[in-house]
Amino acid sequence: MPPVKMSGDGRKAKNPKQTISRLLGYLGQYKKTMIVVIICILLSALAQTMSSKSLGYLVDDYVKPLLTQANPDYTPLIKFLCGMACIYLVGMVSSFLYNFLMVRVAQGTQKTIRDEMFTHMQTLPIRYFDTHPVGDTMSRYTNDIDTLRQMISQSIPQCISSVATLIVVFVAMLVTSPILTGVMCITVFGIIMVTKFVAGRSGRYFIGQQKALGALNGYVEEMIHGQRVIKVFCHEEISKAEFDELNETLRKNAFKAGAYANVMGPVNNNLGYIQYAILAIVGGIIAIASQESLLSLGSLLSFLILSRSFNQPISQVSNQINSIVMALAGAERIFELMDEEPEADDGYVTLVNCHIAEDGTITECAERTGHWAWKHPHKADGTITYAELKGDITMHEVDFGYVPEKTVLHDVTLYASPGQKLAFVGATGAGKTTITNLINRFYDIADGKIRYDNININKIHKPDLRRSLGIVLQDTNLFTGTVMENIRYGRLDATDEECISAAKTANAHDFITRLPHGYDTMLTGNGSQLSQGQRQLIAIARAAVADPPVMILDEATSSIDTRTEALVQRGMDALMQGRTTFVIAHRLSTVMNSDCIMVLENGRIIERGSHDDLIAEKGTYYQLYTGAFELE
Repeated sequence: MPPVKMSGDGRKAKNPKQTISRLLGYLGQYKKTMIVVIICILLSALAQTMSSKSLGYLVDDYVKPLLTQANPDYTPLIKFLCGMACIYLVGMVSSFLYNFLMVRVAQGTQKTIRDEMFTHMQTLPIRYFDTHPVGDTMSRYTNDIDTLRQMISQSIPQCISSVATLIVVFVAMLVTSPILTGVMCITVFGIIMVTKFVAGRSGRYFIGQQKALGALNGYVEEMIHGQRVIKVFCHEEISKAEFDELNETLRKNAFKAGAYANVMGPVNNNLGYIQYAILAIVGGIIAIASQESLLSLGSLLSFLILSRSFNQPISQVSNQINSIVMALAGAERIFELMDEEPEADDGYVTLVNCHIAEDGTITECAERTGHWAWKHPHKADGTITYAELKGDITMHEVDFGYVPEKTVLHDVTLYASPGQKLAFVGATGAGKTTITNLINRFYDIADGKIRYDNININKIHKPDLRRSLGIVLQDTNLFTGTVMENIRYGRLDATDEECISAAKTANAHDFITRLPHGYDTMLTGNGSQLSQGQRQLIAIARAAVADPPVMILDEATSSIDTRTEALVQRGMDALMQGRTTFVIAHRLSTVMNSDCIMVLENGRIIERGSHDDLIAEKGTYYQLYTGAFELE
C-alpha cells in the first residue's frame, strides 16, 4: 500500500493572501447582509465617538454654567442627557444587530464550506484515503472549521468595528486638539511595534498548534480502533509514550502561542495607561497655560476618553490577530483537502438495464430486469450501440506500482470467461488484492491492458464499472443503522423481501432473527455488538442483494468458523452461479472448485490451472496444499 502522509509533512503553506481571497469569496454570498453589518458597525462607532465627545459638551456647556446659577434650570441638561441616551441606544442596538447577523453569516459559511468539503471528498480517489490519516482529515472538519467560525463571527466584525472606530475617533481627536493628537500618535507607534512583535511570534506557534492537533487526532482515532490489538499485545505503555510525544508537541506549540497571546493584552493595557498619563499631563499643562483657550477642561476630558476609545480597538485587533492567524492556518488545511485532485474519469461507456430479445436485439429500459448492457456512444457519427454485459474480463501484461519507483505487479496476464470462478492464492503482499483494486479502477495501471467484455476499462464510466461489480472485502464496514438498512446498502431500491432473501443466501438469516429486534436491530460503531463472522455475513448479504454480474470476494470467509464456512460456502456457490467471480483466499479449501487457480509470488503469476492440474504439477500450489510450507 502507498505510504501514509501525516499532516504538516513539509508541504509549503499556501499564500495567505490567496486564502483570505477565497474566504472573502464565501462571504460574498452574503453581500446584502454584510452591507447591513458594515452600516451597523459604522453606526456603533459613531455612537461611541459621539458619546465620548458629548461628555466634553456636557461639562463645558451644561455642568459648569449650572455651578454659577443661583436657581439652576435643569431642563437643558435633561434634554441633553436624553439625547445622549438615544445615542447610547443606537450604539447598543447596532452592536447587537451586527453581532447577530455575523453569527448567521458564520454558520452559513461554515455549512457551505463543510458541504463543499464533504462533496469534494466523495470525488477523491482511494489513493488519498490510503495515504492520509483519518483523524487528521476529521480534524479539518471539526477543529479547523471551528476556528473559521470564530474568525467570521467574532474576529472579522471586531476588526471592521475597530478600524471604523479608529478612523472616527482619530478625526474627533484631531478636531478636539491637534497638539494632543500628535503626542498620542507618537505613543501609539510604540504600542503598534510591540503588538507586531508579539503577534508575529504567536502566529507561528498557532500554525504549529493546528498541525500538531491534526496529527494528535489522527493518532487517537487509530488507537481507538486498535484497542483490542493494543491490549492483546500489551502495547499500552508504548502507545502512551507515543501519545505523550505527540501531546507534548501540541502542548509546546499551544503553550507558546497562548503565552504570547496572553501577554499581548496586559502589555497593551499597561502601555495604554502610560499613554493616558502622558496625555493627561500634557493636556493639563496646555489647559492651564492657555487658561482653557486652546483646550478646555471638558475638551480634555473628552480627549482622554477618546484616547481610551482609540487604544481599545488596537488592543482588540491585537487580540484577534491570534484567532485570525489560527483560522487562516485552519483554512489552509481545509483548502488543501478541497484542492486535492478529484478522481479522474474520462469513461463514456455506461451500464444500463435492458431487455434482450430472442434474436439478440438489446433494448434499453429503466426498470431492473436482471440483464445489463454496455451503452457505447460513438462520437464520430453520434450513434449508440449496445453490448450485453457478459462478465468477460482479461488482463494483458499489466504492470503496476502504488508509487512509481516500486512496481508490485509484473506482467500479469489472465483471462476470466463469463461465469468462470478464478482464484488467487499466495503469501500476504503477493499482489492478490491489488489485482482486484485494478479491476475496480481504484488505481490505474502503469502499463498493459484490462478489458471488460472487450472494452478497455478506461473507457467505462467508473460508477458504472463499479456498479457491475459486487465486492465482499476482508475488512467489513457496517454503518450506523438497522441490519436491514446495512443489507440494503448494496442496492437502495431493494425491497425487504429481497434483503431477507439475500440474508438467507448468505446464511445470515438465522442469527439476524435471534437479534433483539431482528432485522430492525440498530447497529453502531461498525457493528461492534456483532462478532466478526456475523459482520462478514451481513457484508456478504449486502453483496448478494446487489445481484451484480461479477463478484469479487476478498477473503470473504476469513473470519468465519469452519462449520459456518461450509454453510456460507453453499450460499456463496449459489451466489456465484452464472457470474464471473474472483476469489482471494488463504484457505485452499475455499478455492478447490475454482475453474482456474493462480498462484502469485512477488507480484507475478507463477502457476495457473485447475486444482487437479496444479496438484499434478507438484509445484508451489502442491506444496501449499500438502502442507510442505504454509502461506505467510
